[in-house]
Amino acid sequence: MKLDIYGRFRLEVVREGERWVAFELDNGKRLRQPELIIPPTLAASEIATYLDDLFHEMSRPGDHITEIA
Repeated sequence: MKLDIYGRFRLEVVREGERWVAFELDNGKRLRQPELIIPPTLAASEIATYLDDLFHEMSRPGDHITEIA
């Protein structure tokens, strides 16, 4: 799944085996983000909420994390 984080950056989160792996999407590049740990027990539908909890200090009023195509 690809997510826009408050219009500031984009992430792609994929399932690899038993864990979630995050990649930052930047100018056609896909950069792995090993410091971003997503609990393996989270369902895909819970990831945006989890990321909002992590990154909420970056948001401005009215900002959202949205799934993108």
